[in-house]
Amino acid sequence: MASKTPTRPDELARVIPLTDGRELRLTRPLVMGVLNVTPDSFSDGGHFVDGEAAVDHALRLAREGADIIDIGGESSRPGAEPVSGSEEKRRVVPVIEMLRRRTDAAISVDTYKAETARSAIDVGADIINDISALRFDAGMVELVATRRVPTILMHMQGTPRSMQDSPYYDDCVEEIARFFQDRIEFCTQQGIERTRLILDPGIGFGKRLSDNIDILRGLRRFKQFSLPVLVGPSRKSFIGMLHPVGTAADRRLGGSIAAAVTAVLNGADIVRVHDVAETVEALKVIEAVRRMA
Repeated sequence: MASKTPTRPDELARVIPLTDGRELRLTRPLVMGVLNVTPDSFSDGGHFVDGEAAVDHALRLAREGADIIDIGGESSRPGAEPVSGSEEKRRVVPVIEMLRRRTDAAISVDTYKAETARSAIDVGADIINDISALRFDAGMVELVATRRVPTILMHMQGTPRSMQDSPYYDDCVEEIARFFQDRIEFCTQQGIERTRLILDPGIGFGKRLSDNIDILRGLRRFKQFSLPVLVGPSRKSFIGMLHPVGTAADRRLGGSIAAAVTAVLNGADIVRVHDVAETVEALKVIEAVRRMA
């Protein structure tokens, strides 16, 4: 993060402004580390439900090179049952508050509930990561507009509970692009600054194997919006479909790194991953090759 204020339009497109004057500069691919404080997430559910364990893991991710720590208190795996706002807050808010005191890494709260997002911002969260793209809770729109917090708009067909019930697209990439266009227009009409929006095509969220591959291949289609593009392929089930190695999601390291590298080569600005150290190492090789080209 840097403090110099950008002025040119091309510079503004490469900066994510945080509310306290800090910035995330997109001069290289950024890494978002995943921290699920849930009992049932698809990969690490139950590992970090204790607050101190969660904070320790988040600090480890920051030491390994995570630019953003994404903290979620409700599983969004296929078929997941929703949790109440009060329970979600109980899980995430104390962790964010403790973590904010111990690191200046950007903190993202993974929620679609305005109640949770507001409390998270109050104790130090910098970014809202909304899998519904501000569609599930009307209060999120006003919150984002008034608090001027960077917000990730993710594409999803259906809800976590139903999204993998026979998803279908005629042209997945084009349909996601139209979705982004509609959501961007909606947000700006509601007073949300365009410069604070981040786009996520939602790999694994209401997508078939072929759709996930098409998204990775067609990411540059989303660059037309001149907004940061985030991709989260880490440990997703499509990797297991391509190379079955059992049911354990944490055994998908090679495929996760390959997907993150592919995403960056095809235009992603941010990759959301569980295995931060290994991903950072891979991206440093990419950046070295780019600089020498």
